[in-house]
Formats: sequence, C-alpha cells, structure tokens
Amino acid sequence: MNEPHHDNFTVVGNHLAQHAELSLVAIGLALHIQSLPEGTPIGIKALAAKFPEGEIRIAAALRELEEHGYLSRPRERLQSGQVTTRTISYNRPRLAVAAAAPVPDPTGSTRSARPAPPAQPARPAEPKVPAPPRTATDLLAALRAHDSRLLLTERDVHHLAPAVSEWLERGVPPTAVVRTLTTGLPQDPIKHPAAFLRHRLTTQLPPQLPVAPPRPAQHRPSPLQTCDGCDRAFRAPHPGRCRDCRPSSVAVA
Repeated sequence: MNEPHHDNFTVVGNHLAQHAELSLVAIGLALHIQSLPEGTPIGIKALAAKFPEGEIRIAAALRELEEHGYLSRPRERLQSGQVTTRTISYNRPRLAVAAAAPVPDPTGSTRSARPAPPAQPARPAEPKVPAPPRTATDLLAALRAHDSRLLLTERDVHHLAPAVSEWLERGVPPTAVVRTLTTGLPQDPIKHPAAFLRHRLTTQLPPQLPVAPPRPAQHRPSPLQTCDGCDRAFRAPHPGRCRDCRPSSVAVA
C-alpha cells in the first residue's frame, strides 16, 4: 500500500529507478546522493564507510552514473594553480537534457524543450581510480576504471587471477601491480585485453624475495643465584654455592 509522504522524502524519476542499463548498486547510490543535503561530501571513502559494498564497487557505480549522465566531473584549476576534479550530481540524465531541441520563445530568446535539471552543488574531488583492491579478482575487475580498453569478462578475470595472486604472494603491493598493468599502454586499440595483461603479468613477474639469513644465536649469561653459604649473588646455571664457598678439591694420593 502506497501512503503519501508529506515531509522528508526525495522525488526520483522512473528513468533512474527503472534504468535498464545501470546496476542496482548505481541506482541505489544515485538515489542516496540525490537525497543528501547540499554540500554533503560524497567521496568514495565517505560512501564506503556508510555501506557494505566497499570502495571498488562504489567507484564502479559512480563511473556508471557518470557514463549515463547522472554525474559530471569537470576539472578546474584553483587560484593556487592546482587542478582539481569537482563532482556534480543531476536528478535527470544530463545527456538526455542536452539532446532536447530548443523551442522558440515569443520574446525572441530560446528555451529548452525540457527544463534543465537542478544540479546539486559541486562536491569534493572524486578520484576515478579505485582504492587498492583486496583480492586478485577485485584488482582485475577494477582495471576498466583506469582504462576502458582493459574491460575483462568474468571468465577472463578468473583465468588471470592466479597470475595476479603470484605477484601478490611475492610481496608486490596491489597498487604496484595495478601500476604495472595500466601504465605505458599503447595508443592503438587493445583488441584482446586478457592476452595483453597475461603477457605483462608473465614477462614482468618479479623474482621471489630473498630468504633472510637466520639470526645468529645470542649467548645469554647464566641467571643470578644466591649463594647458600654467604648469601652473595653469583651467576650459575643452577642454585648452590659461589666459587669462594665451594670446598676446594684436594687431590688424594
């Protein structure tokens, strides 16, 4: 049964709630972002702290929303000269609104056939690169966030996962594995991303870490004992008398 809401609610269009191409994670994340007060941070880490999906899935969902026009990430140069990325959320897909033809206005100006969607204020900068993954399959699945040409099928991910695991077992941090697989990519299209990645994982595999030599045994002095004869402290492996109180051994003829 549907009951009307009179306060504390968010209006969401069916174009988002019933989107045929967005994942459920992306749809839910868009709904959450649109329900937030203006100026609320929507960084990946902030969102991952609220929800169980984790940073990689949230980063992928944000990228989906950007590709379908619900987010934009323009780069801006600050007065300090530093370049930053600002995130803007739209309650209608921006691409659909931009495609609307202008309708002549009686005053001579033009107006859009649909009203421009109200945009939320610019959010803090969002990194497009996801945080370091926790497993080999997560690492491979997230490569498309670095370059869309590295999009892998689920079968490719499972076939390449043992090769990535071997890098991780040799002490290579996940961030270094990602850097090896995503830097220096060719300018031409990558027709077979799985074969390309397997070649890099195989030819650039680092050696095993050298085994640290065993630490030399350290000599530990005997514990302190209390002499049974003079109560003086002396070092010996077992209780007894100190050297001065021990009976001298006399050779028997």
